[in-house]
Amino acid sequence: MKSTKRLSDLKVMSGDQLQDELLKLKKEQFNLRFQRATGQLENTSRVGEVRKDIARVKTLARVKAGAAKA
Repeated sequence: MKSTKRLSDLKVMSGDQLQDELLKLKKEQFNLRFQRATGQLENTSRVGEVRKDIARVKTLARVKAGAAKA
């Protein structure tokens, strides 16, 4: 995900798609942390963007899970 996904794009995803997106973002976060530790990170603002995207995906997944129970 090169640019930040819009909330509307995430809202139309199913629960499985959100989990796949979360896994992809966590892998990217790991790679960014590794690049920062080795001094190879060029775009330092991407770390914050990925953290916020992870929070968005987790929030939507929790909302959809709650709606499915109700």
